[in-house]
Amino acid sequence: MSGALFWAPRAWIDSRWADAVLLRAGDDGLWAEIQPGTSAPAQAEVLAGPVLPGLVDAHSHAFQRAFAGLSERRESAQDDFWSWRERMYRVALCITPEQLRAVATQLYAELLRGGYTQVCEFHYLQHDIDGQPYADPLRLSWALADAAADAGIGLTMLPVLYQRAGFAQPALREDQRRFATDAAAVLALQRGLAASGRSLLKAGVAIHSLRAAAPPSMRQLAEALGEVPIHIHVAEQTAEVDDCLRATGLRPIEWLARHAGLDARWQLVHATHSTREEIDAVARCGAGVVICPSTEGNLGDGLADLPGWLQAGVPMAIGSDSHVTRAWPEELRWLEYGQRLLQRQRNVSAAPADGEPSTAARLFGRALQAGGTAAGFRHWGLSVGARADLLVIDTQDAALLGIPAARLLDALVFSSPGQPFRDVMVAGRWALRDHQSTSVGDTAARFADAMHALWNAV
Repeated sequence: MSGALFWAPRAWIDSRWADAVLLRAGDDGLWAEIQPGTSAPAQAEVLAGPVLPGLVDAHSHAFQRAFAGLSERRESAQDDFWSWRERMYRVALCITPEQLRAVATQLYAELLRGGYTQVCEFHYLQHDIDGQPYADPLRLSWALADAAADAGIGLTMLPVLYQRAGFAQPALREDQRRFATDAAAVLALQRGLAASGRSLLKAGVAIHSLRAAAPPSMRQLAEALGEVPIHIHVAEQTAEVDDCLRATGLRPIEWLARHAGLDARWQLVHATHSTREEIDAVARCGAGVVICPSTEGNLGDGLADLPGWLQAGVPMAIGSDSHVTRAWPEELRWLEYGQRLLQRQRNVSAAPADGEPSTAARLFGRALQAGGTAAGFRHWGLSVGARADLLVIDTQDAALLGIPAARLLDALVFSSPGQPFRDVMVAGRWALRDHQSTSVGDTAARFADAMHALWNAV
């Protein structure tokens, strides 16, 4: 048999720990064999700790990594999402393709260290700084694809439909000039990316939001696509909900459920402000949600109805969005902590009556399953036919020392933040070994140079 053999003392398979697991990655970068209860053959590489599947970061704006930590002062009477957005646009208006690649390479290397092996890039920066199209419309997309290849992470590119500034504003504002697209342009971008032949690159589409896209364009886009992911920001802010009600008579998720033809391709990003009826409607059509706890907390968006989404069985992925946090254990931690603060209870997300007493395991399992779908994969995780990704846990990390094996995932999510992933594999190749990136180059130096140039310009 061809392919590389690995042996793990423990591995997370079918939502539980299995012992003595043999894993074979095929030459195609997919898992060809996974066999628990197997002694380590002489030709297998013995992994240095227990193994988890990698997670998908299902919502990313890579250029916003250049803004992380730099909007945490208030100089006026009020600061909210909308004032944050005005400041963020300054970065969006001046970043160059070269700077974007440097920033994204740094980000993607950090995401690998944080346990992500695939990232969905909700990409609305399309044009040159003056708003004119590049000679190659995909120039900024290639910058991101090159960054992902440099870091060694998988990438799902989602070019964004972005047509107007609001329900009552039929055109974009001047400071949104780099975002302008219509349905035909987005389809051309998606098809160009899909035809590239890059090994770790997939392509779907995104719709920025109901306020930013005309319904006929949304329908045109959805009807022209096959089984590729369609992502959309929805109901992140109460002001957005109010605007949608005034313009359409319906709440945003309600409008999508009635008029967008939602199906399993659709991923509703944030979905922070929902009703029980909206959750049930999403569940009936098979769409998923993508919750971004650290960004939603940073921006003051509010708390999603996590118990409602879980109870309804809606697929629920996670994303790091603006990248104030770049590790999935912290996203899951704050996903749960928000509910604990709201309800003044503990282990809100656990479901002992359903045989899921571990909060961390239940949230991890949902994010694992839904993330693969959000990124455009039919199979994801430690299973035959899925891409050969894995995370090797460093049990010598301070947060994990002495933790009983059965509680390892609980401690990984809810003990002190650390560096729990020793090695990271993507498509059968090591992207991280002994906490060090296997990619070559001066990633940190190029990132620092890009940040210096950007902030001089801003």
